[in-house]
Formats: sequence, C-alpha cells, structure tokens
Amino acid sequence: MEHSHDVLDNVSGSGTDFSLSPQAISFLTETRKWVNFLAILGFIAIGLMVISGLFFGTLMGAMVGQTGMSGMGGSAFFGVFYIIIALIYFFPVMYLYKFGTKLKVALANRDSKSLEQSFQNLKSHYKFVGIVAIIGLVFYAFSALMMIVAGVGTMGSMF
Repeated sequence: MEHSHDVLDNVSGSGTDFSLSPQAISFLTETRKWVNFLAILGFIAIGLMVISGLFFGTLMGAMVGQTGMSGMGGSAFFGVFYIIIALIYFFPVMYLYKFGTKLKVALANRDSKSLEQSFQNLKSHYKFVGIVAIIGLVFYAFSALMMIVAGVGTMGSMF
C-alpha cells in the first residue's frame, strides 16, 4: 500500500519498501532543529573548555613563578586535563552535528542515502557516548573499591 504523500520511500536495508509518514517527517524535522542547537552548544562548550584549560595552565604557572610556591606543578595538569576532556567531548558533538546536517539534506531532497548517512552518524554518536559511559562506570567502581580498601586499611591501623 503506497501513498503519494509518503516520502523517502524505498529506504534500502531489509529488502522491503519503507517510507516515512508526514508525521514522522515532522518529528524528524523538529528533532533536527534541536540536534543542531545542542551540537552548536557543544561546540561552544568545547571552545570554552580549551580556553579555560589554556588560561588555567597559564595563570597557575604565572602564580607559581611569582610566589615561588611549590606543589603547584599540578596546575599544568589541570590545564592539559581540560583540553583532553574537550578533545574527547569533540567527537560525540561532531557526530551529532553531522547527524543534523545530513538529516536536513535528506528531508529537503527526499534522499534516502543522506538519511542513511545521518542515522549512521547518530549511531556513532550513541556508540561513542556509550563507550565513554562504560569507561566512566569502570573508573567509578575502581575508585569506590580503592576508597573501601583505604578505609578498611585505616580502620585496621586504628586498633
């Protein structure tokens, strides 16, 4: 059953015809606008993180030089840490932005290949975020375990 108002028909993959209803296209159009907004905010946040990392490292380095304080060598670490976090954050934001731009092309041109590419970028976005979330959970679990071990060690030395 094929309707003349259905667009982006014959999206390949399963070997069957597939089309999007006008309501689905409307949802994707609205989603694309929010995706682009969030991607732009992400790029702004990345820029601010890089600037903060550079500023923090420079500022703390200058403070150490003026005051002669020792133990502030970690200030450069925090500056580099901010820049590394910004670099990691760049990839999911880039995938999100590419999803939005490819989706815009797909909807404007009724192009199923662009639609496929847009969803490939969305998949990559979620895959990257999922892997980072798993790494974060492992890190938190390891940190909690180390705190428990340190707490038990401290309790044992008190008696």
